Amino acid sequence: MKSIEVVAAIIRKGDKVFATQRGYGEWKDWWEWPGGKMEPGETPEEALVREIREELDAEIDIRKFLHTVEWDYPSFHLTMHCFICSLQKEALHLNEHESARWLAVDELASVCWLPADLILLPLIEKELDLPAEDSDGVGDTPLA
Repeated sequence: MKSIEVVAAIIRKGDKVFATQRGYGEWKDWWEWPGGKMEPGETPEEALVREIREELDAEIDIRKFLHTVEWDYPSFHLTMHCFICSLQKEALHLNEHESARWLAVDELASVCWLPADLILLPLIEKELDLPAEDSDGVGDTPLA
């Protein structure tokens, strides 16, 4: 089975996180965390900064590592490195996605998530329970 290694940004603003809806491919219209494939020689962090710049015309600060998801889709194995991030500036532009929403904790289940992204919801709910000023990674223990 083919393996794909990707990165994902859980972009937080206050008590909400940014979710994107796929506009293409086999999983069109399903929701996911923005990000994408790592290039050879890139660290996950470098790949994430590049992918968010390409997908959203945005600059992010990576706050902390959240979790690595291992998931078997029918045609490939996915390894997805997920990070809690914040935007350096408010502006975002959807270059690849059909739609996007800022979701509060009680709205996370309101969209149809890709299976690998869905399993992150309990970790993200815990993250959103932390005050925003405490979610900068300082003194936090990374979740593994």
